[in-house]
Amino acid sequence: MDQAQIEIRVVQSLSDISATEWDACACPETADGGRPLDPFTTYRFLQALEVSGSVGRGTGWQPQYLTAYLDGMMIGAAPMYVKSHSQGEYIFDHSWAHAYERAGGHYYPKLQVSVPFTPATGRRLLVRPGYEEIGQSALVQGAVQLAANNSVSSLHITFCTGAEAEAGRQMGLMHRVTQQFHWLNDGYADFDGFLSALSSRKRKTIRKERAQAQAFGGHIRALTGSELQPEHWDAFWRFYQDTGSRKWGSPYLTRAFFDLVHDTMADDVVLVLAERDGYAIAGALNFIGRKTLFGRYWGCTEHHPCLHFELCYYQAIDWAIAHGLTRVEAGAQGEHKLARGYLPTRTHSLHWVNDPGFANAVARYLEAEGAAVDEEIEILTDYGPFRKTQVEEQQ
Repeated sequence: MDQAQIEIRVVQSLSDISATEWDACACPETADGGRPLDPFTTYRFLQALEVSGSVGRGTGWQPQYLTAYLDGMMIGAAPMYVKSHSQGEYIFDHSWAHAYERAGGHYYPKLQVSVPFTPATGRRLLVRPGYEEIGQSALVQGAVQLAANNSVSSLHITFCTGAEAEAGRQMGLMHRVTQQFHWLNDGYADFDGFLSALSSRKRKTIRKERAQAQAFGGHIRALTGSELQPEHWDAFWRFYQDTGSRKWGSPYLTRAFFDLVHDTMADDVVLVLAERDGYAIAGALNFIGRKTLFGRYWGCTEHHPCLHFELCYYQAIDWAIAHGLTRVEAGAQGEHKLARGYLPTRTHSLHWVNDPGFANAVARYLEAEGAAVDEEIEILTDYGPFRKTQVEEQQ
């Protein structure tokens, strides 16, 4: 099919695109009535970010949604943003920015194809089924051309799939490998089945941590769909503000975002709350994909031993097993997750740098970094909590 037939358009608001068109590219698997593979590139999630003011003017995330049309039909889309900083990305390029600016360049603005504030792996080059090759090529070429035409320093496609990373590499983009910690469901019947796969010492440690957490003096509930009420979001907003103010200065998401999630995505979330005397003291918010539970945010107003581990990690495993999910992604960083059954897993991103000299320096850095990440994954996996035979089977 002739690439010249494809028209690239940049749209500054999702309101200029129909939800049906966008989701036909973003989550075509929902045509069977099931869930999307991940909810983060769906129209409703990205629109909630935009309408709530979590992205847009004054946030450093200015939407520039990239779309590709063939004979008037949208065949591809990408959630793209003009960035004036590197916050809320979780694929860290601060050292690149500092080096480039010390050399006299201007690193910002840059273009970012990603889901803001969401370090979860998923498709970033959203293509209608049957148009995968030409759609991906058109989106990548369109993004690079847009970056070059506007003299921005760089283009970044973060937390893309492994298949997209390979396709982008073949199109000339630089491939970066990083890591997260993911829990994998090896067909466990229940949490005890998962524990049986661990070494005796780790099994005892987790049981002790769960007992300590459950002793906070209340009870723990996992709420989804119609079980969620406005007061639950009020409580979680308090938790989110507390965590955000301690970790990155100010929360990325606005209060209105959670109201929109309640209105449009209640069936896509699991909110785990620790309550005592009818009052929530801690909570963890998860988003539900077709095969994966995505842990996103945690917070508390009281501190109790191991309650963070229970709400964020063990309750997520419980829920995933009970609902037949194959994976739990618990977000960025955190080697403490390893002892709790979350194994190191490669994550991928793609990069294009405008300045040839700086691009060569970044390429050398990525080669060395990738080798170091692979070595670290091998070492950490060996130190994991699973019995050695179990680790070999999972690999």
